[in-house]
Amino acid sequence: MQVKTIVMKHVLSTLILSTLAVVTLQAQQTRPTRRTDRADYATALLKSYEDSLALLYNKVYRQNDKSALPNDFVENVVPYQSYKLFSPLTFYEGIAKDFFDLSGEGTTTKARNQRADYLGPRFTDAALLGIYLKRPDLVLNRETVLHNVAPEGKTTPVVIKSDAGLAEKQPQVPTDPESGPINVVVTKPNFWTFKGDYYLQFLQNYVSGNWHKGGESNYSMVSAVTLQCNYNNKQKVKFDNKLELKLGFITSPSDTLHSLKTSEDLIRFTSKLGLQATKRWYYTLQLVAYTQFLRGYKNNSGEPASDFMSPFNTNISLGMDYNVDWFKGRLKGSIHLAPLAYNFRYVDRLALGPRYSLKPDSHTLHDFGSEFTVDLMWKIAEPISWQTRLYGYTTYSRAEVEWENTFTFQFNKFISSKLFVYPRFDDGGTRDEKHGYLQLREFVSIGFSYSF
Repeated sequence: MQVKTIVMKHVLSTLILSTLAVVTLQAQQTRPTRRTDRADYATALLKSYEDSLALLYNKVYRQNDKSALPNDFVENVVPYQSYKLFSPLTFYEGIAKDFFDLSGEGTTTKARNQRADYLGPRFTDAALLGIYLKRPDLVLNRETVLHNVAPEGKTTPVVIKSDAGLAEKQPQVPTDPESGPINVVVTKPNFWTFKGDYYLQFLQNYVSGNWHKGGESNYSMVSAVTLQCNYNNKQKVKFDNKLELKLGFITSPSDTLHSLKTSEDLIRFTSKLGLQATKRWYYTLQLVAYTQFLRGYKNNSGEPASDFMSPFNTNISLGMDYNVDWFKGRLKGSIHLAPLAYNFRYVDRLALGPRYSLKPDSHTLHDFGSEFTVDLMWKIAEPISWQTRLYGYTTYSRAEVEWENTFTFQFNKFISSKLFVYPRFDDGGTRDEKHGYLQLREFVSIGFSYSF
């Protein structure tokens, strides 16, 4: 296949250059004087060029037709004569002598060129002669120089004969796929996602008895679990559920009645059902219910200040939710705005009723108002995050605002430190002489944490 490609390149190059040379030489020797003669001359040149292309086509595509070309075409033209066109340009005396011979007999080369069916060196000699006449400056060598450096003896060119043929095309037989049972498994999409967060942390404080500013030593521990189960069908419906459990203890040597008291105590469930209105806004029905695990006491007091189901609060609101996704996903959460809200409060201990805005000898409280909830999580840096919850409920008679802030400093996957700041305002309870209606809780802890 490679030999065939080389032969084709040599044949094509030889025919093009030879045709141009013959046309140039004949144009110089024969100059038509009349318009009719010029037209006939152009037609003859075009016919000669077409014949050359036809011979080349027959040689390439009609290999089995032996009558397409003379027998000595390949032997004299390809590749043993065309090398003169591609080697360093040399002046061959035999070419000039043949074309300018006046005896009429000519040399062997000229006699062979006069054969009408011979296509051998005629084109090559004509091309070289045209270069000798028009561009003698391109000639680099003489024929005598080549004879001096040539090896002794006569070298017989080796003709490479190609006997290539087309392989018989085998028909492709279609194969039938193996018949058998096909098991098709259809996986039902899961629109539920589950999340969780857990931490257990400790704090120790030691103060000597003679400390100049006073104080007391204590130990504290806090543990919290947050579980989320959310549904989103990626169309218009969202159903979010979150359960928060938190319990903490602290020792207080100054309290002679209680060696251990609760510092954190919370059971809170939040559920939201949303129907998408726009890209980020949802029509939302929200439920918030919360109480605590254990009794809570003040220092050196035997009367409980709170207990399980004392109080128990339930808030149902109808409004709009806005999904927050700011700072390239670092700040995420939701903002709930509800112009219509219903609040239900139950206190199991009658003695604690007035403390939580209930009438004497009453266990329940019903009121209507407006409510808002802002729940955000901001990843400030890779190890630092801030989680905040701002809750507000107001009626014509009272207002209640809670703002929980948790700053987490994550040292590694399991160890973290937390700063918790929780201011609260409630003008429906008893007013304190020192702080009024404002309440505050704060702690710093370090310990184990895990998220999934």
